[in-house]
Amino acid sequence: MEFYEKELFHIYNRGNNKQQIFFIPENYIYFLEKARRFILPHCDILAWCLMPNHFHFLIKADKRTIQTITIGKQQRNVLSEGVRNLLQTYTKAINKQNKTTGSLFQQNTKAKSVSIGPETYGKFCMHYIHQNLLKANMVEKMEEWPYSSFQDYCGFRKGTLSNKEIAFRLFGLTEATFYDDSYKSLNDEDLENIF
Repeated sequence: MEFYEKELFHIYNRGNNKQQIFFIPENYIYFLEKARRFILPHCDILAWCLMPNHFHFLIKADKRTIQTITIGKQQRNVLSEGVRNLLQTYTKAINKQNKTTGSLFQQNTKAKSVSIGPETYGKFCMHYIHQNLLKANMVEKMEEWPYSSFQDYCGFRKGTLSNKEIAFRLFGLTEATFYDDSYKSLNDEDLENIF
């Protein structure tokens, strides 16, 4: 994954062969703890959603994001390594829990820049990440799902994983307008710009 300072990125992956990756509520919490440890030190997370067989993060890259570290004799991006460590440690824990072996996630986690075009697709991506649950018919209202940043943005929970201040400023949103704006229909033609 390649990251550029001041750009927004949609980071996502799913279970190998589309298999389930979260099995019990504690799995979601554990994954978020790992995200806080391995991803948050290297970027601002603007939105996130964990679903039974995949996950999404919308991040804003900055100086921390583009740094490199030396592993062996190779220079590697710190956020790419953070994502790798997140998935590797989570997979190890799930394999232990389920008495399984092998890959849990598809290879090559995707990181798509959504800072393209005359207007950033970041706001669209944020709403897509939250609306994903509705499209999958998992909930009737987005606020019913505890494993996304939607509740935090609406003020229903005081989560600290997402940087709401940056997101509100970038996307011209407020707590007063966020809920109604989030339920607006998204243009399907724009989907190709976030994947």
